[in-house]
Amino acid sequence: MSTRQPADLLIEARWLLPIAPANVALAEHALAVSAGRILAVGPAAELRERFEAREHVVRSRHVLLPGLVNAHTHASHALLRGLPVRGPRSSWLRETLAPIERRCLSADFVRDGTRLALAEMLRAGITCFADLSLHPEEAARAAAAAHVRAAIALPVSEAPTPWAESATAHLARAERLWDEYRSDPRIALYFAPLVSHGMSEALLTRVRRVADELDARIALHLEEFAALTEPSGPGPQGAPGVEDSARAPPGSGWLRQLRALGLLRAGFTAIGATVCDEADLELLSRHGASVVSCPQADLRLGARVPVVARGVDRGALGTDSPAAAGALDVLTEARTAALVCGVDAAQALRMATLGGAAALGLAARIGSLEPGKAADLACIDLGGLSGAPGSGVHDAIVFGAARGQVSDVWTAGRAALCAGRLVALDEEELAALPMRWAERIGMEAAA
Repeated sequence: MSTRQPADLLIEARWLLPIAPANVALAEHALAVSAGRILAVGPAAELRERFEAREHVVRSRHVLLPGLVNAHTHASHALLRGLPVRGPRSSWLRETLAPIERRCLSADFVRDGTRLALAEMLRAGITCFADLSLHPEEAARAAAAAHVRAAIALPVSEAPTPWAESATAHLARAERLWDEYRSDPRIALYFAPLVSHGMSEALLTRVRRVADELDARIALHLEEFAALTEPSGPGPQGAPGVEDSARAPPGSGWLRQLRALGLLRAGFTAIGATVCDEADLELLSRHGASVVSCPQADLRLGARVPVVARGVDRGALGTDSPAAAGALDVLTEARTAALVCGVDAAQALRMATLGGAAALGLAARIGSLEPGKAADLACIDLGGLSGAPGSGVHDAIVFGAARGQVSDVWTAGRAALCAGRLVALDEEELAALPMRWAERIGMEAAA
């Protein structure tokens, strides 16, 4: 009779990157999984002796690391690739994106676009994403059906949107969706005031109070919010201008406004750091806020040098809209952060994994290879790139690997990608969606 401990899955790889502790690469190690969680991490020989696994996967030239986290995106915009992309961001949102969204945004669009995006993200090693959609229930259902972890935004606006006609109606629908998913192990929810639709101080205060009651997170796009606090702009009611007196507390005008509203705290995520300087980032970090940077989209929309929260424990990476960034590819976001923003490879990978998990309030569940955490994992074929020990593996991933080298992905220990092929999603059906929607959007435009 075997005395070995049962396990569902044992994965051996040439390298393991646990992410915590930082800047560590473990050679010839393995990871055991049971009931969707990491059971143990250790030398491969030891774990083979210790566990009797139902499935044993060996990847002799690969690196195993936590699944990547896309900490901000609009997944359904995978159906809108091909739009012209010209900065500044506010003009692109208003003049290019908004008109086509008015024509095509529907529950069907969000459902199909999110399914298409899920397939792309899994192929790129992304096992968790934060999504902002004006039909959040469809994004949540698509993620749940694909067994992918997601943080779904609950949009709130005073102006009418395709989801609701007023602030009260938005909050009522948000609370119903919160009740539906409050105990779901994969779907988390957070509040996202739609600043680009116009925003008052009263509404931001109302959202904060509801979030406090539900112990929910709040995310806000900084560039859009900062535009409201410019002296030339309308601003939220009572918002201080950027040029307030020298007696004002430190930080940019928009940062002082966030603090005055009680938003500058743990549980708050600031998206887009292009309006931040180092002092702003330090203040956000000191108050426990998270910062999500989307360097590819920022560059395409005219940011001269995207800002990345280097010293922020909860600094994360996102892709923003695939219509702007071009791809749902966190590996490329990490490379861009390293090349353009001065982040080293180990920092970039931390932002792409544990930093993203922290920004979404999920660091206790995912983001690092530690016993007890969910087995959300990605395996990358490094081939001849993995010969150097230590930080050389981090460099090989960030500067040498592409999303096409992601060979295997597991979500809660369940295979989602095997040898580069999607396990549970119909690739042929998904491949037909972009053309179908392009024809449909074209017909609606003609009508």
